[in-house]
Amino acid sequence: MTRTINRLEELGYVEHVPTKDKREKRMQLTELGNRISTEVRETVDQFEQNILAGISEQEQLEAIRVMETIRKNLIE
Repeated sequence: MTRTINRLEELGYVEHVPTKDKREKRMQLTELGNRISTEVRETVDQFEQNILAGISEQEQLEAIRVMETIRKNLIE
């Protein structure tokens, strides 16, 4: 986790938020991080729309239910 946070900080995506407790390490997205996050979210949303095109919400929920049953069967 620390390595990932440090890498995100090096890339300019996150920054430290000063706190009174030196043991606490609070981070927040930078302006660049917010911009990248928005772009990624839009890309993922578009991808989801493309792969689910023509499948109703009811059909999607049924597919989830079936997959959950399959997962439970695999665990048993």
